[in-house]
Amino acid sequence: MMEFTKQNFFFLVGGMIIYLVDIGVDFWVASRYFCQGQYSWSILILCFRGLSSIITQIFSYEWFKNDWEGSDTGKLKLVFLVHLFHCGIFIRYWFALKYGCQVAFKQRSSRGASEADPSNLIQKQAIDAVTDINMLRVFKTFLETTPQLFLQIYIFMEHGTTHFYQYAAIMMSFCGISLSMVDYQISLRKSLPEKDDFRVLSKFIYLFYKLLTITSWILGISLITLLSVRISVILLIFLWICGFTWTLKQHTTFCKSKKMEYLYRTVVGIILIFSFFNIKERRTKVCISIYYATHTVVILGILLVYMFWKPSIIKEIRFTIVSILTISSLVLGIIFLVVYYSHFHPTAYCRPQTCSDEVDGMAGQKDRVKTGRFQLFLMQ
Repeated sequence: MMEFTKQNFFFLVGGMIIYLVDIGVDFWVASRYFCQGQYSWSILILCFRGLSSIITQIFSYEWFKNDWEGSDTGKLKLVFLVHLFHCGIFIRYWFALKYGCQVAFKQRSSRGASEADPSNLIQKQAIDAVTDINMLRVFKTFLETTPQLFLQIYIFMEHGTTHFYQYAAIMMSFCGISLSMVDYQISLRKSLPEKDDFRVLSKFIYLFYKLLTITSWILGISLITLLSVRISVILLIFLWICGFTWTLKQHTTFCKSKKMEYLYRTVVGIILIFSFFNIKERRTKVCISIYYATHTVVILGILLVYMFWKPSIIKEIRFTIVSILTISSLVLGIIFLVVYYSHFHPTAYCRPQTCSDEVDGMAGQKDRVKTGRFQLFLMQ
């Protein structure tokens, strides 16, 4: 059984602080745009924040309802009220900090003890609480943080002038994506039985693979938007339809109710616009190759269109910088992807009998089928 350490506790506290700072930065940036008369940018930022918050509150409450099935209905009504005011994530942080503090500072778990042992039970509660937070943060990353990063980069490329609050928004977006990816990877690896083989370097390889490929794609979409906002919107809608259709064909079973399952598939479709995630128990080599090959073709196509359609823009220094960043981040991201799957993915070094035909991150989850939900979540 994995242990919840003091390091995990401090990372959890840091994550909560960054979450609060991110909220403050969003409202600060939105207010600055509003004061400057840029009402559309302000509304878009608030819409991304609002949509992300609504969806994460819905999933958070649904998970509480599933976990507390048959318990005190009064407590569940109070939880519903807190989620109604968009504060559900703080309840989850409270439980995670409560259990995490107990196991990290007050108790020492025994490796030889059974899961029924009180100390190991609290260990599991702490890990599960953090895992739920990390799943919600993945939703937030692709529903709010990534679109906001795209918006800020587009504004910079469109107007060429930047202010401190724009730099702050871009930095917070990169920090949000980075922390979400690393925390997600840590939760994934905690689900594996080969915890002694957990490599610190693998987290960084995974982080750079995700961050670079996402950055390259966002820059590419920003270039399309500069050409035509209509074409950009049509492309994004088309990509979402493709992602949503793919999830329908996968027959996912993440949620208990059909309505929630369709909401989950809708969110996955949005996530697939920006990054590849595996959601079923099958090999991903072909799918991931097609996914990033398509991204590469689209990005190269965008640059070629600029050469023939807008040759005057090519001479501008900002276009040169963005083009170099787009190509270099794409190439480096693909390199990190290949290195990760060749040497740092669990199937590259864990025992064959534990990972031969598992969904990425599903090995060792047999003992959590009844209580855990991570084995049915987005896997990579």
